[in-house]
This record gives sequence, C-alpha cells and structure tokens, in this order.
Amino acid sequence: MIDLREVDWRERARGFAAAAGGAPVTYGLIALCCAVFLMSPLSGFNPVYGDADALLAAQAGYFERWGVIPSELLDGSAHAALTPLTALFVHGSWLHLLGNMLFLYVFGAMAEERMGRVEFTLFYLVCGYFALVAYAVVHADSDQTLVGASGAISAVLGAFLYLFPKARVTSLFPFLFFLPLRFPAWIVLVFWFVLQWLAARGAGSGPGVAYLAHVAGFAAGFLYAWVRFRGTRVKVPATATEGERQP
Repeated sequence: MIDLREVDWRERARGFAAAAGGAPVTYGLIALCCAVFLMSPLSGFNPVYGDADALLAAQAGYFERWGVIPSELLDGSAHAALTPLTALFVHGSWLHLLGNMLFLYVFGAMAEERMGRVEFTLFYLVCGYFALVAYAVVHADSDQTLVGASGAISAVLGAFLYLFPKARVTSLFPFLFFLPLRFPAWIVLVFWFVLQWLAARGAGSGPGVAYLAHVAGFAAGFLYAWVRFRGTRVKVPATATEGERQP
C-alpha cells in the first residue's frame, strides 16, 4: 500500500501533464462547454436561430429553458430541479465562457489528478449544483436567470487551495499594471475569495455576476478537500500553474 503522505505530487503532476490526454475530464468539460456555446443562439454562429428580433427571442428562450430561475427552483418541478445541472454548461457571452474555461484549464488538471477522474467529475457536478442552489435559495424571489460554470470552477479553486497551497501561480494584477507575477496559490486564491466575499455582500439579485455562487462553490470545494484528503495534503511545492489574469 502506498502512503499518500509520502507521494511527491509535484513529480506525479508533471508526469500526468505530459501523458497523452493529460486531464481528460478537465479538457472534456472545456470542450463540452465550448461546443454547447457554439451551437447555442448566444454565439451568433448558428444560422438556425435567425437574426435581429428572432435571435434575441431565441436567446431569451434558451436562458429560460436551461438556466436557473431562483423563483421557480423550489416549486418542485422536475425541470426546475435539473436546471442547476444544465446551467453549468451554459454561458452568456464569449467573455463569460473564456474566463471560466481559463480558470478550469489552469486549476482543473492537477485537482483531477489528485482526486481521480470519476471522483473529480462527481465533485465538479455536485459542488456546481450546490453553488447555484445556494444562490437561488438566498435570492428565492429573483426572476433573473442564472447560468455558468463559475460555481463549479470556484469549487475547483477551493479544493486546489487545500491540496496545492504552495503551487506557484502566474497572475496579472490590474492594480500592479498587469505585470506577470508569481505567487503561491494560497495568496492568489485567498485574495480571490476575499474579493468574491466582499462583492457578494454588496450584490443584489439583479443581472450581473453571481458572487454568492462563487463563495458557496469555493467553500464547498475547500471543505470537501479538507474532509476527503485531510492528512494527505501535498507537503512539497507543487508544479507551477499559469494563468493569464488574476482570478
């Protein structure tokens, strides 16, 4: 039996990244989200939805069908109960999609390697579902549609913080003139979480970023990793991960 406390996860992560298909679940999720967006009326590339008013109507209907509407989530219908799952694969714009996929790409592979493919898949879906439901419960009267994978990806960030706190993350901070700086993951992710927490306290239930879903997802991911991997956390600096901007 291998004592996980003695495993050098830095070397394993390097070997994993070099292997064919490196992180199949992470890359599969990215590919699926991109494919769903390209086929949807939101990308503007699918001519079946028409243009002008027809396209706008198709987009509104698409959000209502696949997104979470907090005021309807607790009505007991099967369709509403499924929307926190389907909403994880729906994104409102190119910027929304690319921002989420960047973070999944940067942090997902090492978390997947640590958890294993099946466990990581279930972790991603369950935590993402929880994050959207948590937001909907707090804003139960809201009619605004909620979509996006950010709740699930926030859970990945939370788990990453516990599993690989010393991993070096390259980030671009706007208030530092976008200079690429490398920090331990715990500094970057704690800073990110604090920003989300402060934003969630001041945010309402109207259109915009669902910061509360980020907070709920991050907390769920960190707590899961703490319970599941307590005593087996990485004890050496993990291999560097790189991103293009501050989370």
